[in-house]
Amino acid sequence: MSNALAIAHVTQALALLIESNVGPEFGEAVRVEPRKPPAEPPDHPTVNVFLYQVTPNTSMRGNDLPTRAGDGTLVERPAAALDLHYLISAYGDETDLVGQRLIGSVVRTLHEIPVLPRDVIEQAGERPYLAGSDLAEAAQRVRFTPTVMDIDETSKLWGMLHQTPYSLSVVYQASLIFIDGRGTPVPRKPVERHDVRVLPFGAPGAPVPPGAPVPPGGGGGDAAGTAGERAEPGTETATAGREKAPANAPAGTRGKPAAKAPAKTAAKPASRARRSPRKSTGSGGPARRGGDGPEEN
Repeated sequence: MSNALAIAHVTQALALLIESNVGPEFGEAVRVEPRKPPAEPPDHPTVNVFLYQVTPNTSMRGNDLPTRAGDGTLVERPAAALDLHYLISAYGDETDLVGQRLIGSVVRTLHEIPVLPRDVIEQAGERPYLAGSDLAEAAQRVRFTPTVMDIDETSKLWGMLHQTPYSLSVVYQASLIFIDGRGTPVPRKPVERHDVRVLPFGAPGAPVPPGAPVPPGGGGGDAAGTAGERAEPGTETATAGREKAPANAPAGTRGKPAAKAPAKTAAKPASRARRSPRKSTGSGGPARRGGDGPEEN
């Protein structure tokens, strides 16, 4: 995270990185200027580092939301994630191909050192106009990546530079740069009590793995236990008398509990269960059993 000076600090550090590597390789003094290309091309070897566009980073944009609580209290400092787009152009004597040699050295430097070194950032921060910049303490390092531009995009870019002749150039993108807000978040409440419990599966109070059978006694306190496992001893559950319907049962009876067999009644006393036949009466009529029994021939 950095403050509002991060953009200017990255531009100055990039110019310093190119100057410290291109000059010794080129063999003569090379001027590196962090400004837009000049309207009159210089004759001596010169490299211009021009920041022509600043865009929000698409992957980190809005990553810090929300920053405030429901009552408006600031709980997290907002940070803007940005990408910087640089146009690096080279100037020199065309008879010796100075511009092309300088561009080759610039490409080699940024390909060999794609991440902005910390010592270069600290050295660039010594400028008076960068006093107070905290880019060196940022956790996210700035990385330079070449950008591909076709003829149409290149012509539009140079067309924005009024009365500036085209010069051989390359385009690089610097990411990721964070700019912090100035608000101070409300300190969060400290942890008052640490409660760490380690229980094996199956122990009382432990969670039950998905698909695992519930142990007797309702291990883990899971509500998936059946009614029969929770029933008290000596009581009959509602599912005790259910039986699986046979496969050839009618469709309407499948899935329903089977009918229970009628309970056996206690044996009646011999005197009531069976009565002896009555003796024949003097009228000569047929003998009968009890008053409601069928007639016997």
